Amino acid sequence: MKKCLPPKFLPFCCLSLGILFFLSGCETPIVTQTAEDRAAVDASIARETPGNYYIGRRLYKVDYKMWGWVKKPGEPWKQSRLVMFNEQKVLAPDRARNAIGSDNNYEYRLSGYFSGEQVYEPASDHVYPEFVLTGASVISTNPPLIYPDQRWVDPTIRLILPPQY
Repeated sequence: MKKCLPPKFLPFCCLSLGILFFLSGCETPIVTQTAEDRAAVDASIARETPGNYYIGRRLYKVDYKMWGWVKKPGEPWKQSRLVMFNEQKVLAPDRARNAIGSDNNYEYRLSGYFSGEQVYEPASDHVYPEFVLTGASVISTNPPLIYPDQRWVDPTIRLILPPQY
């Protein structure tokens, strides 16, 4: 003999199924890079005057210790390198404020140089070029998207994708 739920549980089951159905359609929309983002990136790169400095884009990931992407002024982000900072001369901006990761996806004008050394980062099991930081100033706290979509700047997503633009 087949057992059925007592009639008093029927409204509860219907309500539960309705809530489940509703929540399944409530995913956060993925913000993707647009033509406007690409135009803004192009304009930003065009404004970078040549000189003896670098442009950096902070990439904070909870599980990783690399700093972010660094490129020469005027270069596309595709040519940037994911780096580890040597902070013996100057602390990274977020560490100097004692607010690790608070500057995720900020864009900086960086002073410093590549030491030529490679630094192993155990969580990602990769080596990254060492950048000796001697100074940093914020260019933008809300720069245009250089990734295919906004998920890549989410600190909790472990994947690291190089800038696409």
